[in-house]
Amino acid sequence: MLEASMLSPLLLAAARSGRMRDVITSVPLTRGVVDRFVAGDDLDAALEAVRELRGGGLEVTLDHLGEDTREPAQARATRDAYLRLFDAFGEQGLAGGSDASVKLSALGQALPGDLALDHAREICSAAGRAGMTVTLDMEDHTTVDSTLEVLGKLRVDFPWVGVAVQAMLRRTDGDLRDLVGEGSRVRLVKGAYAEPASVAYQSRHEVDRAYVRALRRLMRGDGYPMVASHDPRIIEIALTLAAERSPSSYEFQMLYGIRAAEQERLAQGHRMRVYVPYGADWYGYFMRRLAERPANLAFFLRSFVSR
Repeated sequence: MLEASMLSPLLLAAARSGRMRDVITSVPLTRGVVDRFVAGDDLDAALEAVRELRGGGLEVTLDHLGEDTREPAQARATRDAYLRLFDAFGEQGLAGGSDASVKLSALGQALPGDLALDHAREICSAAGRAGMTVTLDMEDHTTVDSTLEVLGKLRVDFPWVGVAVQAMLRRTDGDLRDLVGEGSRVRLVKGAYAEPASVAYQSRHEVDRAYVRALRRLMRGDGYPMVASHDPRIIEIALTLAAERSPSSYEFQMLYGIRAAEQERLAQGHRMRVYVPYGADWYGYFMRRLAERPANLAFFLRSFVSR
């Protein structure tokens, strides 16, 4: 079997491959594995997962899956899915403390004009009325400038809008200088896209070091750090750096279906938020989860052998 260091780039490339998408999504056995990482195909399934997580003392952020939208109608459909989410959360008393994660590429970022910005404004307005917040996901390096530009415009009216930054990108240290101000919500992730060496660190060691540097900057700033990592070493470093901060001034985040016991442990004394993806367009998200950790890929392969 190929080493994980060789498999990850292949899986990340497959995440953007239409041919591989057709192959993987047509295999019936895949669905059972996807259910470990994705809460379901529709909002009802996501709400069921959210109620269970909230009952265990965990906060949530909801991601309606989809990306790289090229059609205005599809972008509008994604916007509408978030508007339905906010209505449902409000009706069921789940809105308080909850967040929505939004990919601008799913809202029309690649299309001409301000379509993605306009859709994001509508989403933020609806989230605010429901008592929820919004965090912009960060995608590959070609979208960073556009995402940060949209963030700046949204924060004029919605100062609570958060953003994800990727430690693996060489530019992130500079970007954080403008993102550590008072009240600024920043989700720090390692990064889950195949990026060239010219813009991103390539080795796990380099990415880990960059993550810790960024984490120090965030914890020393006046903003609201969101530590998104499953790495035990990173978590321990974060706990040390946060020792002098108020427990309400930062949080941990992990993905749905990964290290559930650790999520529950951290929830005892810290804010712990679970990233809950849902929707039928799960392929790209699923392939990136396989690429991130060899254990995820092994779990996927075992599902075929054991049936």
